[in-house]
Amino acid sequence: MRIEAYNQVTQIYNSSRAAMTKSTDSVKKRDEVQISRTGRDYQVAKQAVAAAPDVREDRVIQVKGRIASGSYKVDNGDFAAKLLEKYEAYC
Repeated sequence: MRIEAYNQVTQIYNSSRAAMTKSTDSVKKRDEVQISRTGRDYQVAKQAVAAAPDVREDRVIQVKGRIASGSYKVDNGDFAAKLLEKYEAYC
């Protein structure tokens, strides 16, 4: 009697295990990534900044021309103010 009970339990266990295997194989899941609107806007802005040149050549040519002609003057007060702004940003 005990052997028969063991065989019955084994049969039930094996049949339920097979059913579980079949059910997980038939369901195919895919991973999905959803990027928020803010994330997409950030990517567009980042690409625009990367595409922009680091040096504004038109401004460099203009300043070089003013230096060469002697018309480029630096106001000491403005220079000091800008220097302090940069210093305060790091503190």
